[in-house]
Amino acid sequence: MRIITLPGVFTPRSDTWLLADVMCNAQPPRGADVLELGTGSGAIGVAAAQSGARSVTVVDVSRRALMTAAINARLNGVRVKPRRGDLFAPVAGEQFDLIVSNPPYLPSDEIPARGPSRAWEGGGADGRGLLERICADVAEHLRPGGTVLLVHSSVNDVQRTLDALERAGLRADVVHRETGPLGPLLAAKRPDLEEEDICVVRGRRP
Repeated sequence: MRIITLPGVFTPRSDTWLLADVMCNAQPPRGADVLELGTGSGAIGVAAAQSGARSVTVVDVSRRALMTAAINARLNGVRVKPRRGDLFAPVAGEQFDLIVSNPPYLPSDEIPARGPSRAWEGGGADGRGLLERICADVAEHLRPGGTVLLVHSSVNDVQRTLDALERAGLRADVVHRETGPLGPLLAAKRPDLEEEDICVVRGRRP
């Protein structure tokens, strides 16, 4: 896959490629209508399209991110449908077979209204500001039998995410977990930690 990023768009890191791998192997998108929230570079949406998704809709609040995603889709010979807006707002009333997201999850006083830090500032002391909103609203955007895949760090409390998805009516589990050193952004915020678990949480609508 060939990926470029325009100035101000977050360059994909290891957790992006982790989600793409889990998506393609544990939850193959072939024939599915896929939604990616917070697309950034569009790498995960492109991977879904390359794996045979019927349609791929990518959402972001950043115009540059959506432009980057569209460019990367063209570079890789696939199509995505860019939608600008806040999480599910641009797809109100729509449902999908697969929803994927690697949301910002670093602890922060607030979620920035603009600027590159929107790609990593999750909101709140636990970084769960955006994650909680996704968990609360995702079920209504999944078709029966549909699946959501979410990446986040152990600093965000995996069990809280599992519980939130269960409360929303989904069957939740962890499909992948790996331990590694903190990235520089998280290390600056949590100097008390030396490593973190990066997890992919799955929620399935019955």
